[in-house]
Amino acid sequence: MNEATLILHASDGLAFWLPVVWLGVLGFGVLMYVLLDGFVLGLGILAPLAEDGAQFDHMMNTAAPIWDGNETWLVLGGAGLLAAFPRAYALVLSALYLPVLTLLLGLIFRGVAFEFRFKGQGFARRAWGAAFSGGSILAAFSQGVILGALVQGLPTQAGAYAGGTWGWASAFSLMTGVALVCGYALLGSGWLILKTEGRLHQRARRWARPLVLGVLVFMAVVSAWLPLLSTPVMQRWFTGGRFVWLAPVPLLTLLVAARLWRDAAHRPDAAQPHDAHPLVWTLALFALGFAGLLLGLWPHLVPPALTIWGAASPPASQGFLLWGLAFLLPVILGYTAWSYRVFRGKVTAEMGYH
Repeated sequence: MNEATLILHASDGLAFWLPVVWLGVLGFGVLMYVLLDGFVLGLGILAPLAEDGAQFDHMMNTAAPIWDGNETWLVLGGAGLLAAFPRAYALVLSALYLPVLTLLLGLIFRGVAFEFRFKGQGFARRAWGAAFSGGSILAAFSQGVILGALVQGLPTQAGAYAGGTWGWASAFSLMTGVALVCGYALLGSGWLILKTEGRLHQRARRWARPLVLGVLVFMAVVSAWLPLLSTPVMQRWFTGGRFVWLAPVPLLTLLVAARLWRDAAHRPDAAQPHDAHPLVWTLALFALGFAGLLLGLWPHLVPPALTIWGAASPPASQGFLLWGLAFLLPVILGYTAWSYRVFRGKVTAEMGYH
């Protein structure tokens, strides 16, 4: 019995709906990680632009109280993928072990450097600062490469990866790596606009608009490049009249981009928009881009080989795991909301958490 027949027979039961629910859970976890940890990665990407060590400290202190909890969402996404979609987990790791390894190394360097830099002096302090920045750039670039490789599709044969060590590497995946670095830098500048005052605040506003332009250019390039790829993304969007009911996503993206461009402007002699606006619009831009990606890939989890039903673990396993998730997810959400509420407000140059 082939997969299409299985889906048809299961369409009224748990075998159909549980993978859909778990896809929503994993998508939510990944999106939360990108939105919440993205601005911390952005701070590392922007760190070389700091005027001096004190301004570098100020940038890091804006995220110091809350950055550790952000990576909980990455753990949730990875563990959920293994538990709910083990075939996809095995295929992705076997195909993308090099970019996944560099992602983990980047996160390790960033995490260690974040703490050790405040204890170092002289050369050691500068070296840990460089490690924080380099780890952030490496982690962001690796995430973009993984995303690009999944969008363009992984070559498979008999359900196993058949692309070799460098089968994931292409001009498209490398370009999406650079694009995500630019996007995270924009998130970082929006966070600094929200959390700082004075000279660093003004510098962050000056960084914002060129980064907005860079992100919009990359989004346009990706959109123009997709028709050249043998990927199910374009088939989903432009076959069967689907573009009509999917059109609100790109239209909302254009509206959000216009608002972001306006509110990110640096006008020293005019009233500035609310400091939260650039970050809010950037978060909305990321969320819409993520929604467009999921809509384009549906129902594939790892295109073109695996749909969510073909990659799913048995319904009994997925159902059992949902009971644990029903307890865990509200705890994570509650802690995240509580921590951001406790540490809300501006962070001045004199404040510190180390």
